[in-house]
Amino acid sequence: MLVVPPQPLPLFAANSLSNGSFRCVFRGSKVNSSSSRLAPAVAAVAREVDDFTKYSGYVFELNPSEEDSLTEYNIAKIAAFYQKKPLIVLRRLVQIGSTLGKWFAVRYLDSVNERADEMFKIRAAELRKILLQLGPAYVKIAQAISSRPDLIPPTYLDELSLLQDRITPFSSEVAFEMIEKELGMPIDVMFSEISPEPVAAASLGQVYQARLRSTREVVAVKVQRPGVQSAISLDILILRNLAGLIKKAGKLNTDLQAVVDEWASSLFREMDYKQEARNGVKFRQLYGSIQDVVVPEMNLALTTRKVLIMQWLEGQKLAGVKDLYLVEVGVYCSFNQLLEYGFYHADPHPGNLLRTYDGKLAYLDFGMMGEFKQQYRDGFIEACLHLVNRDYSALAKDFVTLGLIPPTSDKAAVTEALTGVFRDAVAKGVRNVSFGDLLGDLGFTMYKFKFQIPSYFSLVIRSLAVLEGIAIGINPEYKVLGSTYPWIARKVLTDSSPKLKASLRALLYKDGQFRIDRLESLLSESLRAKTERTLIENQNGGTDSKVVIKQILSFTLDDKGAFVREILLEEFSKGMVALGVATLDSVTNTVAATLPFSPSRPSSMTDEDITNLRNLQRLLLLISGLRENENPRMKVNGVRTSNKQMISLNGAPVALQQFEAVQEYLPLLSVLPELPQEMQQQLLRLPADFAGKLASRVAARTLKRLKCAICLAGKGKRPPPPSPRNIALDWLIILVDDACTEADGVGRTSVTRSLFGLAPGLKGA
Repeated sequence: MLVVPPQPLPLFAANSLSNGSFRCVFRGSKVNSSSSRLAPAVAAVAREVDDFTKYSGYVFELNPSEEDSLTEYNIAKIAAFYQKKPLIVLRRLVQIGSTLGKWFAVRYLDSVNERADEMFKIRAAELRKILLQLGPAYVKIAQAISSRPDLIPPTYLDELSLLQDRITPFSSEVAFEMIEKELGMPIDVMFSEISPEPVAAASLGQVYQARLRSTREVVAVKVQRPGVQSAISLDILILRNLAGLIKKAGKLNTDLQAVVDEWASSLFREMDYKQEARNGVKFRQLYGSIQDVVVPEMNLALTTRKVLIMQWLEGQKLAGVKDLYLVEVGVYCSFNQLLEYGFYHADPHPGNLLRTYDGKLAYLDFGMMGEFKQQYRDGFIEACLHLVNRDYSALAKDFVTLGLIPPTSDKAAVTEALTGVFRDAVAKGVRNVSFGDLLGDLGFTMYKFKFQIPSYFSLVIRSLAVLEGIAIGINPEYKVLGSTYPWIARKVLTDSSPKLKASLRALLYKDGQFRIDRLESLLSESLRAKTERTLIENQNGGTDSKVVIKQILSFTLDDKGAFVREILLEEFSKGMVALGVATLDSVTNTVAATLPFSPSRPSSMTDEDITNLRNLQRLLLLISGLRENENPRMKVNGVRTSNKQMISLNGAPVALQQFEAVQEYLPLLSVLPELPQEMQQQLLRLPADFAGKLASRVAARTLKRLKCAICLAGKGKRPPPPSPRNIALDWLIILVDDACTEADGVGRTSVTRSLFGLAPGLKGA
């Protein structure tokens, strides 16, 4: 449905105007011409012959009882119904085969005669007319295709786009009779004004603009096209049998009939306007509060199965206004639909998305909706994470969870195949991954490993593909997965679902080792998730580091960031213990250097300590709004330091040298007063949590050291005699060093900084 801008028209009682426009003013109605602004009718289009009725009218010549028997999708009932009408089925098959067959034949002759380019535009127009003649089922298929400018030529795109809302309407006389029959009252009792011709016409119905007599509210009145129920029932029966033949002949793995069933079920629900109104109410409740999203109100009391009355909205097609901000709003809204609530708009073609005149995104037409179950939503999120992080073995398991491959498939072979398919695409970065390209690249692999497209997934794929198609029309470089991933990253970092928490921990840890690069990637991507217009319009202009610091702190101190906050404390504690060991090494070496005949003592820093120390510095850089490659202290003489180089350089630990420039972290401190009050309170609670976790980590390492000493004593072995230089200091190093090997708690800063504060003074002793 397309809502067009209103035009002030002079009032005449159902008479033709000089400019060709019409208006109905009912008897007894008094309309102030200065305040009445109803939309212009598409009268010129209305005078054309309705091709669907002209060429396919025989399909819906049913009596009321026969028509009522086809209100719900039941393939067995539909098949039984048309078994009694073999002549109609035969005639329909001949019509479909002859019209489409003739078109393909002339296209082939054009290519043989080298006239394909010359006749391109003519054949595109002919195809559109054929689809109109065949009816709503074929128009619906064309609408989905018309949203993919990357898949079809521009000429065909222009022609098929006319099927979104510029279909020849049926007679307004028939429409008004249906309104009166459905509402049970004369039309002029219900409305004080109504446009004499539809303002928009689509495959299943057409829309009039009217004013309710009772409330003076301007509304959209959607009336169902006669015969669509029976025509779609017969066409679905034909397409379903054709799908079965194709699957059998092509030995395909996907149950094509189940895919047709899923599509047909949603199509039948779309023909029930009462269900559409309920869908609209639910959609408004879930997503109507999203910034700059508008969902019209539904008038449930006046809506019937074939007539829908809803709030009138005015605007332009989103695809025609080139508004990047509203595209991002649409992506965010689609993310909420698919991955937050699982209730999504399964038919988001350009005719159903408007830019209102106050710059908001309006959703229309809630007939075709889909449900995405929680287990599949989690599986889809995990699949995106594993794809972006090139974890193809985990991705193979995700495909089993989503029902794309059988559980009995060879996981190793699937992993190898997925690696070959996705490696090059993902290497370009998540922001450059095209959803359409991924589906195309999967083709051979899907066939080889018996991939199956679950019936529920077909609508999800269509919804995402259509959304990317609309966006590509505005920006050819747009990638819907790249724009959705920041919201996926944010959800993974903040969701309270135990399954996603487990997925996050599995993503960040491998064999007990913290993969900080993945946390950095998730956090940086989550910061790209923006809905503010100014941030989106200026997203290529760079971001101030202070803004980044504030965003990261707000994220980690928020209640939703509690799980990530625990992980950060855990890794901080590991780093602080490692920093403490490095500090004691520095103290020991400094004291030993003052004693005569003192042998050099090897560093007590392990590889794990060095890794933890490097992670600590990267975490500080991350929270301070810096990147690792921006910090010169991560390099020695212009070269990145290795683990061995971090142990000692010119007699002093490089690890400590890199923490001496406190000014690098001053921007972090300057942001703290700007945080909301509740986040500042959360920040004040962190030292106590941090101290407790640090104490538990040190205690664990101490116990391990004592256990090792007891084991040595039991075997009759003795540790080497302590250095005569400083027995107390040696034992302190031993206790702290081995007490910090096996703990898995969380980091603390105050203790480390106090230890770090000792080092410079002792260094110069």
